[in-house]
Amino acid sequence: MTEGVFDLSDELVTRTRRSRVKAVVLAGGKGTRLAPYTSVLPKPLMPIGDRSILELVIGRFATFGITDVTLCVGHLSHLIEAVLDSRREDGVLIRFVREEEALGTAAPLRLVEGLDRTFIMMNGDVLTTLPFDGFIRHHRRNRNALTIATRERRIQIDYGVLHLGENGRRNQVAKYVEKPQMTSVVSMGIYALEPEALKYIPANGYFDFPDLVQALLRAGEKVGAYRYEGLWFDIGRRDDYEEAVAAWSEVLRATALASRQATAEITSVRV
Repeated sequence: MTEGVFDLSDELVTRTRRSRVKAVVLAGGKGTRLAPYTSVLPKPLMPIGDRSILELVIGRFATFGITDVTLCVGHLSHLIEAVLDSRREDGVLIRFVREEEALGTAAPLRLVEGLDRTFIMMNGDVLTTLPFDGFIRHHRRNRNALTIATRERRIQIDYGVLHLGENGRRNQVAKYVEKPQMTSVVSMGIYALEPEALKYIPANGYFDFPDLVQALLRAGEKVGAYRYEGLWFDIGRRDDYEEAVAAWSEVLRATALASRQATAEITSVRV
């Protein structure tokens, strides 16, 4: 567990552990957007300070009492296993599922055993302060088959955008906007699922997570959204990775300072 970072009260951790939530992390991608770094290092092992992204993710799970984690690995999987085998003891049981061929972002769930109750699935290149306990409570309270963690994201359009006329004037420019920004609600790459959702994944072949979402919607199943406005970085993007390195270091420094101050206050009260 990351020392002094995002600790919960003992009561909350105990309650979360009682729910026995499992987690599945997709860590098999090639990380082409971060090339050339990812030609020698899998994306989930990219460093943030003195630890890898994946170690930070597992530390977050441990903080919330999620101690049963399966990693779906493929590209450079031997490096991921070596790093996690040598990590400090945190009470998290890690299993590995190896993809012999590319299966997409949803089909690897076919290979994971024991998904018989609510579980979390997330991309291995996501760094966030999302509260997993609140996320799961929201998912269960709304009786969703699938809940998607979401965040508003400003998207920069790198082109001049034309608004064309209507009613026979489609070849006429009505408005021109140079490189506008737009705000959309996007998936954070973190999901809560019920085991019933797995039956919508085909028994064979490639199948992506958007395909699963569409299949659930067509079947009339409840797909919910959990809005979150805290820290979230998609490390697969070079800009996000560079921003995360700086931001996460500030988070660690701030929480370590808060932890030391709290310890000092407790000590002075005891004295």
